[in-house]
This record gives sequence, structure tokens and C-alpha cells, in this order.
Amino acid sequence: MELPVIQRISTVFRTQRAEREFGIESLGRLLEQYLPDEHIEEVRRAATFARQMHSGQSRSSGEPYIYHPLAAARILAEMRMDHTTLMAAILHDVIEDTGISKESLALEFGKDVAELVDGVSKIDKIEGMSRTERQAESFRKLLLAMTQDLRVILVKLADRMHNMRTLNAMAPDKRRRIARETLDIYAPIAQRLGIQAIRTELEDLAFANLYPNRYGVLARAVQGQLGDTKKLIKEVESRLSTSLREEGIGASVVGRDKNIYSIYQKMRKKKLKLLKVMDLLGFRVIVSKVDDCYRALGVIHHVYKPVPGEFDDHIANSKANGYQSLHTTCIGPGGQKVEVQIRTRDMHHIAESGIAAHWQYKLGGGGGPSAPQLRAREWLNSLFDTYGGAGALDFVENVKVDLFPDEVYVFTPKGEIRRLPKGATPVDFAYSVHSELGNRCVAARVDGHLEPLSTPLKHGQTVQVITARHARPNAAWLNFVKTAKARSAIRVFLKNQHEDEAIRLGRRLLEIALRELHVNLAVLKDEPRCQTVLRAFSLGDMEELYASIGTGARLAPLVARHYLPDGHADRAATSQAAPLAIEGTEGLVLDYARCCRPIPGDDIRGHVSMGRGIVVHRMDCRHAKGRPQDWVPLTWADHYQGDYLAEVRMKALNKRGLLASVTGEIAQAEASIENVQMPEDVGGDVVETRFILSVRDRVHLARVIRRLRRVDSVERVYRP
Repeated sequence: MELPVIQRISTVFRTQRAEREFGIESLGRLLEQYLPDEHIEEVRRAATFARQMHSGQSRSSGEPYIYHPLAAARILAEMRMDHTTLMAAILHDVIEDTGISKESLALEFGKDVAELVDGVSKIDKIEGMSRTERQAESFRKLLLAMTQDLRVILVKLADRMHNMRTLNAMAPDKRRRIARETLDIYAPIAQRLGIQAIRTELEDLAFANLYPNRYGVLARAVQGQLGDTKKLIKEVESRLSTSLREEGIGASVVGRDKNIYSIYQKMRKKKLKLLKVMDLLGFRVIVSKVDDCYRALGVIHHVYKPVPGEFDDHIANSKANGYQSLHTTCIGPGGQKVEVQIRTRDMHHIAESGIAAHWQYKLGGGGGPSAPQLRAREWLNSLFDTYGGAGALDFVENVKVDLFPDEVYVFTPKGEIRRLPKGATPVDFAYSVHSELGNRCVAARVDGHLEPLSTPLKHGQTVQVITARHARPNAAWLNFVKTAKARSAIRVFLKNQHEDEAIRLGRRLLEIALRELHVNLAVLKDEPRCQTVLRAFSLGDMEELYASIGTGARLAPLVARHYLPDGHADRAATSQAAPLAIEGTEGLVLDYARCCRPIPGDDIRGHVSMGRGIVVHRMDCRHAKGRPQDWVPLTWADHYQGDYLAEVRMKALNKRGLLASVTGEIAQAEASIENVQMPEDVGGDVVETRFILSVRDRVHLARVIRRLRRVDSVERVYRP
């Protein structure tokens, strides 16, 4: 009987504390510092309405639900946001949790507030849709709403911030799930939009809930380490302040706090111990003008010796989120490394508030949108241009990849700056200039030297793309490109290429099938006949029909039967199809079976596979059996192209230098080794090795095998 009483008393105390901290009176006192009375009254009206709508609802911790939206509004008020955003924050759950419609909300508080609340609201449950899919659709809806009004994400981040601050009331598995989502999506979005104050708190709160033991150990160690360096921090602050003042530069110098999660990340990435990370003291120097930033840099380098290569000018080359600052690292007192960020007050304001600075400036009578806001809109538009047609789950995964925090700045041969994500390659650079340049690139010169297309670019490099008229994107590029634009352009090209090849192959297969049924190919131009066939298969046009045949969705002989005149269906049963000639240039709609690895000169047949097109097998392959109607007769064209993979197995005495001798003979035969497998236990007298070789045809392979048989200690070479 006592436990419920204790719980009720505890809930009462929590409610009283929430009222003191987040009640409308407390919020009103904060708003009086920067909002006019009429706007404060509108915020109070929204709070009264929300309290009525959420009446009877409680949070997991026990206090009335209304204190959550009021707390979210307070977070935004501390950022000095406008009254419309504050009202949306207070009302952000009423559509989702109380059943009030968007239209009713618009009538009560205006269209802007209703649009913001609707943008934050999750989509309704739909039968057959999993929770993961519903979350993905809600996230896509949120980003789409952001394209219309960026304040949507500020309300969502404030909502997430308060949820993270009160996550202890949740079950452990739910805490971990929400913390992981915060680290994967919401903290990176705050970073991408330049809102550093929210990003750092979200990261630390998520880290604490995801890995509580690691967080506790690190937090205690950092606190102890900072206690030992307080005297050193005061010394650096005093010396820098004095030196800057002597040069007539008005500046404030402050030692900055360490972000626990960033320390953890640095320890993991660089495999460093805590003391190695913590020996880097961080300071911010805030000045009045841009000129003072560079003057202050000279003073700091005079006081403390700079570390070579540890300087970044993010004023001349601002980051994608609008962040501007000079970064330098020097050797401070006692050999300690001192990292200094130098920026103006406006730059510092934008660095902390990001896109929120736009509405703060408007409140102060400022002009147009800020750089972070313009760049955020550009980023959002590029996301929907690139991934707008993808499924919700794919969309979320692509956005996660696109939320990169680090960048490199490289130059075109004409000296134009290109901003790319860290790890970007010449292929990313080419696509950043123009999609056609990326599609046709074959090589690149980086600072005048030829480099592989997969080479990661570094700050300050000059990149020249080399193109060829008949070049085309390679599917392997998807393994190393970093930018969304490059990934999307490559996939679109390959998809279109696959469709074009499928259409060409499908038409060839249908023509062969019609010819064997003694049907004149003129029927393919007979509009009424073709429309009848298309209706039978519920297709829109002939290209769609050819593509379905080329990709294996439909068999050409079965389609051809629909072109037979009435009463001639028996002709199909007695026909023998002529082989389809393979040239080796069919690309993505023709696949070579790995079980038997056919090469020109082999007797072959094809199996029509759904989605893969025709899979080519050798006639003697154990998988090339089954019903004749499931197979397509194939032959090699008189003039085939390309190299083909063939498997060769070799038994030989286990002697020193065997592999070197064998690879030398393969090279002399003008073949190349794509893969080689040897048994893990090579202690026996005889060892069997499996090679995958790239050869031109059966004659070329025979020459390779003859050379291998001449090697001393080789007992047998054969093709399985």
C-alpha cells in the first residue's frame, strides 16, 4: 500500500518542480526580455489551449504532459526565437495526440503555426506498415516541411532535446533506440544546420544513454583532468588577452569546455588514450571585425609557436553550414598543445545558433536570410532532387550518408573552389562540376600527377579531370564515391543503361522467336496487332514489352505465340528456335554463370532469369538441365569482344617457388589472374590450387593450360 502513496508524492514534487522551471509564468518572464507584449500574449494563449487539449495526459515520469511542450518552447526561447515558433513548439503534439485537425488549428492560431505543427507531427499508423517504415515516412515528411519553413526542424530539435533530457523515465531498450536515432540523425542534422549548442548537448545525452558506463568513466576522467589544468588555462587566457590588448585588438579569450562525445570519437578514430586527447587545450578568441581575426592570428603565432600544417581558414572557405572561424594549433606552456578558434561576434553567434540566427536577426530588425539558412535550403533541395523518388527507408539511409561533418576544399584548373566531403575522390569532384563530366571521366590529374579515380582528395589540391568521348560510369565507383550527387548520377546512368540494353536484347529475342514461328517481323510495326498483345500483358508500349523480355520477366517464345494468327498455335510446338548470337557487349542484361564460367568457343545455352536477363551456361554444366522451354539456344557471334573469366585447377608438388613460377607462366601467356585460392593447410606433398583467369576465348585458355603443364612439379591442370 505504501508504494503507490510514495509514487503519488514523488509525482507531486516533480510536477511542482516542472511548474517552477517550465510553467507559463516562468516562460513569460524569459520572453519579456526580448518579445513585445502582444507576442507574449499570443504565446500565453497557445499555452492555455495546449493545456486544455492535453488535459488528463501524463508523461512516463508522471507529471502532466503539458510541461513537455512548454519545456521545448523554453529551449527555443533561450535561443531567442520568434513567437510563431514558440507557439508551434507549445502546440507541437496537439494534432498527433489530441485529435484536433490542422484546419482547426489554422483557424485558431493562423496558417504558419498550423503548418509548423503539422510538419513536426508523425504520420498516422497505416495497416501493413512497420514501425520502422512509419518512422522513415515521418522523417521524410519532416524534411519536406523544412523545405517550406526551416523553423520546423528547430521545433523538432527542441522536442528531441527535452525528450533526451528526460529519457531516464523510459525502459532501457527504448532509451537505447532513441539515443541511437539521435546520434544517427538529429545530432548530425543540428551539425549540418550549424546549431552547435544543440548538437553538442544531443551528442552527450545520447552517448550517456547509449553507453552509460563509458560515459561515466570518461566524464569523471575529464573532470579530473580539467581540474589539473585550470591553472594552465588561466595562464593562457591571461597571456593572450594581454598580448592582444597591447596590439590594440579588443578581444575576449575563453577556454572552451570539452564535449564528452567528441573526446570519445577522437579516442576511437585515432586509437588514442584519454591523456593524449586531453593534452589539447581549447580556446576561443572573439573579436569585433574580420580584419581583427587575421591580426589576432599573427599575435597568437608570435606568443606561441604554431604547429606546421595545423591551420584552417574557415573564414575565406566557410563550411557548408555557414560556419566561419580561423583554427590554429600552437605549442603552449610546458609543451602543451593549444588549439585556438578566432572569430567575430557575428561568426560566433552563427556558429552557436546556425539557422536560428536568421530569426534572431529579424527580431533585431535585421535584413534577409543568413548564410546558414540559404545553405540549408540548398542542401534540402538537393536531397529531394537526388532521392525524392526513393522509398522512405532508402531515403533515410541516403540522408544519413549525406550528413557529413567534415569537408575538403579543392580547386579546378581555373582556380575555382569546390567544397567536397572528407574522403571525396576525383569522381566526386567531376560530378560536382557537371554530371556529363562525371559520366565521361576516365582519369584525373591531382596537382599535376595522374592518380587513380578512387584517390581521396586533400585540402588545397588542384584537380583536372580527363575525359573520353565513349567513356561511361563504372558500377565499381559506387564503392568509393562520397557525394550524393555522384551516387545518384551513377545509379541513374546504370539504370538507364540497363533498361536500354534490356530493350535491345528483348527485341532480338522476340524477333528470333517470331522468325522460328514463321511470323513476318512486320507484325512488330502493325499497330493494331501490337496493341492487342500489349493489352494481353497489361503493358503500356512496345519498349516496356521488350524490356520485360530482356530482363527475364517474360519468355520471348510465349510472347511470340500471341502474334500467331488464330488457329495456328500448334506451330509453336513444332518450331526449333535459332540460337541467339552472343557478342560479349550485351552488358548488364547478360550474365555468365559462375558454376561453369563459359567462354567463347564453349557450347552454350541460356536460362532466362527474372531480373538478371539471360544467364549463360556451358552445355555440359550440371545446372544446364531441365525443361527445354526454360532455356534459350545461344551461340557465340563470329566477332565477339572482351575478356572472360575461366576457372582452372592445378595439382602440383608442394615446392618452394611454385606459385611464382606458375604466375610467371600465366603472365607470359598474356592472361591475368583475377583470384587464386590455395588450401589453408599446405603441409602435404601435393597441393591443389584454384585460379580464376581472365582470357579471351577457349583457344587462349588452352595456351595457358599448356604452359602450366610444362612447369616442373605440376602434375595436372584441368578445367572443372
